[in-house]
Amino acid sequence: MDDLPDTSIEQAKTLETLLLAACQGDRGENGLYELLRSKFMNDPALRSLLPEFIRTCRSLDHVWTSLRTISVHWAPRRKHIHDAMTPLFNHLEGTNRAPIDAVAADTLQRFDATSVHAVWEKALGRRHSDPDGAITSARTLLETVCKRILDEAKEAYSERDDLPSLYRAAALKLNVAPSQHSEEPIKRILGGVTSVVEGLGSLRNKIGDAHGQGGRPVRPSARHAQLAVSLAGAMATFLVETWNIRSGEKGKHDP
Repeated sequence: MDDLPDTSIEQAKTLETLLLAACQGDRGENGLYELLRSKFMNDPALRSLLPEFIRTCRSLDHVWTSLRTISVHWAPRRKHIHDAMTPLFNHLEGTNRAPIDAVAADTLQRFDATSVHAVWEKALGRRHSDPDGAITSARTLLETVCKRILDEAKEAYSERDDLPSLYRAAALKLNVAPSQHSEEPIKRILGGVTSVVEGLGSLRNKIGDAHGQGGRPVRPSARHAQLAVSLAGAMATFLVETWNIRSGEKGKHDP
């Protein structure tokens, strides 16, 4: 424990150093490796950013066995480690962050840290390492937010309802459905919001990892995932903040 750095970025650098030593046969710091691996594996936002060989190798001996299959030479093994650790470093250094990330994280954490915020963290962590999974998590985030709002509003829904159906029900409850407004600019904005939700569902069905694909599957890139996650984060924040306002106003008039 005394050897464990305080910050996640320093912990990641230490982990990389251990891996680079292991690729040359030095496996003397196995206890520290196991401790660092455990810390990252227990963080839902960071687990998916770890190289696969770390997620599957519980000791430096196992890492050594895995790395030997890359090459008999040290240089290719070292390059493999550097490349595999890049998504984790990019995330920790904020290289791939979008403006909505912090705003959504704060709002969703206060709304529901256990389910809603956990899904958001998963979506963030997958954007550049697993675009398929990020798109799936983006849709799951909106579904979870809509269900949570409907639950708190004591509005019934079916577990078979898809995202557009859940959103329509939540929007009506929150008074943000286009049909509930007569001002043309507001109707157009809210209609655009509905289109975004429907588009996210369609994008996930077409190129996410939730359904099997025949023929030539379309593979999403990191920019597709970034778009989907940012849209979902903005929409989830809008819904939660609107619910907070509506439920607060209702509470003021309750006896």
